[in-house]
Amino acid sequence: MNAILISILQFINLIIGIYIWVVIIAALITWVQPNPYNPIVRFLWNVTEPIYRYIRRFIPTVIGGFDIAPIILILVLEFLQILINNIIVRL
Repeated sequence: MNAILISILQFINLIIGIYIWVVIIAALITWVQPNPYNPIVRFLWNVTEPIYRYIRRFIPTVIGGFDIAPIILILVLEFLQILINNIIVRL
C-alpha cells in the first residue's frame, strides 16, 4: 500500500514540476509580444491564465507595471513539492 501511495505522490510531484516549467515559459514568452493566434501561445495562456486570475482575485499582483502572479504561483507550487517530498520521506 505504501508503494502505491509513494508512486502517486511522486507522479503528482512530477506534474507540479512540469507545470512550474510551463509557468516559467509562459512568463518569458510574454516579454516578446507573441502572436496570440499561435497554438503554443494559446495553450500556455489557457493553462496558466485561469490560475493567475484566481491569484489576482485575492492578491494585487501588479507592482510597478510588473505582474508577480507567476512568481506567486511558482512559490506555491514549490511549497507543495516540498510538502509532498516530506510526506514521501515519512512513509
